[in-house]
Amino acid sequence: MIIIGSDHGGLSLKTALISYLKRRGFEVTDAGTNSDASVDYPDYGQKVAEMVVAGVAELGILICGTGIGMSITANKISGIRAALVTDVFMARMAKEHNNANVLVLGGRILDEQKACDLAGAWLDADFEGGRHQTRLDKITALEKAIPSCK
Repeated sequence: MIIIGSDHGGLSLKTALISYLKRRGFEVTDAGTNSDASVDYPDYGQKVAEMVVAGVAELGILICGTGIGMSITANKISGIRAALVTDVFMARMAKEHNNANVLVLGGRILDEQKACDLAGAWLDADFEGGRHQTRLDKITALEKAIPSCK
């Protein structure tokens, strides 16, 4: 299952991505927001990231105006590897090399087709492991060594 969340700046793109993901056969849970009224992106970034870490969802997608705020927020949650991507190569590498479990997109900088292309590239890629796993293990060690953001 994929959990997807956005603030008001990502609402339109989130709606398009939900349709795209469902057409591809994915089970999708919408974590909000469902209004164009101004909301605080950290609330949705935290909710999605915590659901991924808890195993409620296998993967997450977050969208705010630029993607920057959601990326910063999600990466504060131990166990999250959120990747803000703007092209297909970045989306593929986010999974192949970094095993990103949360994809982050900018609702005000991407059109619907580009966002679907990025999500598709990320979802279709596979983590390569090997030397990349060694690097992820170092990131995990950092998370354990640094006090939690909780």
